[in-house]
Amino acid sequence: MEERYARNAGAVFSLKYHLVFCPKYRRSVLVAPIDARLKEVLHAIAEAHEMAIHALEIMPDHVHLFIETDVRKAPARVAFLFKGGSSNVLRKEFPSLRARLPTLWSRSYFIATVGAVSEATVRRYIENQKGR
Repeated sequence: MEERYARNAGAVFSLKYHLVFCPKYRRSVLVAPIDARLKEVLHAIAEAHEMAIHALEIMPDHVHLFIETDVRKAPARVAFLFKGGSSNVLRKEFPSLRARLPTLWSRSYFIATVGAVSEATVRRYIENQKGR
């Protein structure tokens, strides 16, 4: 059975993110065989940095990741690890990417937390603490 919360020496946490990023100019370059290799690379990055990928979908012009990490990694760092690491590998292995794009990924990305409770539930919980 999967633990709901992870623990380290000083914290109990559940940090799950939905990360979306796109190739530069939103070009449709993430097609076979690049998409298959990208999946392998993203899984290797996650394993190397002690993150878990719960879902992954690669579309021709963007990537969706549902990942879980720990409190030592800020969301911006998580995005940097996946985008930077995958760009280096793919641009070395697929010269066509270097020819079509000055950089593989655009500078922007979307990242949002995913939790077990809603924002409204957290607000109510905090507001009701004073009365306890």
